[in-house]
Amino acid sequence: MAFTITINGLTHSVDVDGDTPLLWVLRDALGMTGTKFGCGMALCGACTVHVDGTATRSCITTIDSIGDSKITTIEAIGTTPAGAKIQRAWLEHEVVQCGYCQSGQIMSASALLAGNPQPTDKDIDDAMSGNICRCGTYVRIREAIKLAAQANGKAG
Repeated sequence: MAFTITINGLTHSVDVDGDTPLLWVLRDALGMTGTKFGCGMALCGACTVHVDGTATRSCITTIDSIGDSKITTIEAIGTTPAGAKIQRAWLEHEVVQCGYCQSGQIMSASALLAGNPQPTDKDIDDAMSGNICRCGTYVRIREAIKLAAQANGKAG
């Protein structure tokens, strides 16, 4: 079946079965490999993208459920105000170790800051709880989110 979807502000046409997960449309049909496969059951967060600004697990989101929604992936998150702040903070706190989970971590953190510019520790825990980092960089992730939130109080 043919589907037309908007990803990172661009319109794409894909010919896939309606029950194809968005993850595989991104990676296999469109060659956008920044979004990672982790578990295939929405338990690890590696496949997180934004669907109309909401952090969404693309491994269980079927292409036929997207409709007119706007998709943002890791490839474009740096063009959003929250995403740019998160990416700068990630670098400053040297969050990345192996890096595999980081696109999903960044997407969840960016959605958090876009909706809640001054999150509490509980807000951070709640937003990030579905993202697993096998390298255990959770302390650096939390500190980077806090640094990005501090940047929300400043110009830029």
